[in-house]
Amino acid sequence: MTGLNLQEGVRLKPVDLARAHGLSTQAVRNYEAEGILPAATRSPTGYRLYQPQHGYALGAFLALVPGHGHRTAATIMRAVNQGIVGDALRIVDESHAQLLDDRRTLTAVAAALRDLAPVPVAAGVTFVGPLAHRLGLRPATLRKWERAGLLQPRRDRHTGYRVYSEADVRDAQLVHQLRRGGYRLDRIAPLIAQVRTAGGIEPVQSMLDDWQQRLTARARAMLTGAAALDTYLGALAAARPDPR
Repeated sequence: MTGLNLQEGVRLKPVDLARAHGLSTQAVRNYEAEGILPAATRSPTGYRLYQPQHGYALGAFLALVPGHGHRTAATIMRAVNQGIVGDALRIVDESHAQLLDDRRTLTAVAAALRDLAPVPVAAGVTFVGPLAHRLGLRPATLRKWERAGLLQPRRDRHTGYRVYSEADVRDAQLVHQLRRGGYRLDRIAPLIAQVRTAGGIEPVQSMLDDWQQRLTARARAMLTGAAALDTYLGALAAARPDPR
């Protein structure tokens, strides 16, 4: 909040908040309308007047967005401004839990890649129902992945059923892990094709490195957002009348 005077008793205009954060005055008004900022007081002529805690609120919201996303950051701020701080902190905790789950998924994908090796087609086969059950998916999902070129099961000559070799199962497991990591099918398809044809994991390893960097950046952003939120909560506490 560089350039903002946030001393107690100071009244700020929308343009003051906007300029300090590189926003438009309309954006500031929109944030107030969405409950991200507390409601402003009005001057005798009807102009919005903000207090220092509004500056802290805007700083907290903008700091929360990179780590939690716009929607979650807005929900956190609305909860704080409605006085239900416990709910706000629970939402923060849920984001951290999701980040931890994403880290575990990344670890699982990396482990799966380490174990990737050419698998003899004749070593074992399965069908769409058992494979879907094994992965916790619907058979329709496996068929969708097949249409996208991610899976290439052969068809039984007599029954027409899809038959998945161990190599197909490996591909399905890898697709499943990468989907859990947030990757779209169109991004996964060329990687699966390269792993399948080249017998190497270098393309996927590059993706994992990028994924790790994004998780690290998100974790750092969450720390920054937590610090800004704590500053805002402190400003709100300081602005409350002394009960004594």
